[in-house]
Amino acid sequence: MSQVKLSENYIKDRVKLALNEDLYPYGDITTSLVKNNKHIKFKLISNQNSIIAGILFAKFTFQIIDKKTKFIIKKKDGSSVKKNSVIAIIEGKAQSILTAERVALNFLSHISGIATKTNQFVKLAGKKTRICCTRKTIPNMRVIQKYAVRIGGGKNHRFNLSDEYLIKDNHIASSNLKSLVELAIKNKKGRKITVEVDNLKQLKQILGLKFNTVLFDNMSLNSLKTGIKLSKKYYETEASGNINVNNIKRVAATGVNRISIGSITHSAPAVDFKLQY
Repeated sequence: MSQVKLSENYIKDRVKLALNEDLYPYGDITTSLVKNNKHIKFKLISNQNSIIAGILFAKFTFQIIDKKTKFIIKKKDGSSVKKNSVIAIIEGKAQSILTAERVALNFLSHISGIATKTNQFVKLAGKKTRICCTRKTIPNMRVIQKYAVRIGGGKNHRFNLSDEYLIKDNHIASSNLKSLVELAIKNKKGRKITVEVDNLKQLKQILGLKFNTVLFDNMSLNSLKTGIKLSKKYYETEASGNINVNNIKRVAATGVNRISIGSITHSAPAVDFKLQY
């Protein structure tokens, strides 16, 4: 799988794009009304229990607007914080801080939201089952969202369509399952192969072929248990489909190696942060 990295330059580029979206073409016309541009000090506070992720996005947002703004980090990425925890101290000109505030908090809220939701699933699943994200990400935000999953204790699935073979139901619907798997094996060139099945009949068609992972999609717990028993000596096992906080413990208890969950990226609620003067 491609390595997901967040360099300083990458973060700054994303922040600049976001600031341009917020300020084009005339800047912050409301904050420009504030004539008394005094030096002020804010606390960045979490309004809920959360896992912090994306703190550098917030820092660089304030400093790109005004390089003289001080951003003192109190909680690093990966920190588990309680409600009312101070995440950072921000000092600088009032206009600069007010202009940067929303973009900075938007980044921090979204990235921390994914990390927090991922961590919830990680804890519920236990130590033996890995939680993975999917490609259900916001376009052009995948690197950031997959980074957030890792901060929350999850693992990254394939990054894009070139990383590995993932033979899914729609591929199977347009061809023959066993033939597709055999062709992937022939052409793999070092890439991993994952095969999705939604019933035990499909699984039995491919048992013994040399691929890496069998993905059980939307299967009942009983079928999942049977499928894992049949395939665990040959393959890594994965479960997906309609897995939530209410049923993940039961899914993990089947002994599946990993669980992929789209909602940790596409439906994670933002963490609520505020600036307090």
